[in-house]
Amino acid sequence: MIQSSAMTTVGLVLAAGEGRRIGGPKALLDAWGQTFLARVCAALARPGVAEVVAVVGHQAERVIREARLPSDARVVVNERPDDGMLASIWRGLDEAERLGADAVLLHPVDHPLVASATVDRVLEALASGARIAVPSHEGRRGHPGGFAREVWPALRGAPIARGARAVLADHPEWIVHVEGDAGCVAGIDTPADYARLIGALP
Repeated sequence: MIQSSAMTTVGLVLAAGEGRRIGGPKALLDAWGQTFLARVCAALARPGVAEVVAVVGHQAERVIREARLPSDARVVVNERPDDGMLASIWRGLDEAERLGADAVLLHPVDHPLVASATVDRVLEALASGARIAVPSHEGRRGHPGGFAREVWPALRGAPIARGARAVLADHPEWIVHVEGDAGCVAGIDTPADYARLIGALP
């Protein structure tokens, strides 16, 4: 799948969280020799994605130093990570606008198993004119979510308490659902989740 050359899409990896329940930044958790942050950045680096940007926050210097990202990786800092994920989205949108993007992919760093085919289907939906493209698996909404530039004002205007989900809830007519894989809904929130991921638990 090759995205239309007329559209510039930027991938935004949301990695500013404290990771309180799991004992530190999820961006630095290891999955088969890669940090979560490096793995998600690689997953979003698909044909049709002009740039992947990591949005970091808590322990930003440590995350940048230890995430084992490529030397040319683009990283920006959310100076208000305690305001929640929406603040990271806003910071990412600032960078996407600076890069001249027509659309963004939003993907939280704690979903490191998304398949490339899922990312490609989101990109294809955006290239076909979707305002918002969201993958789903077994009735559950997953990541990454694709947001065309025309809906960014709605993201910027969403209440902090509700986050980007407010845009999805308030504008279902904008959403195109695409087929996702199990990894697109596999979030890692607790040590038990992480243990299952690496095969320590059944």
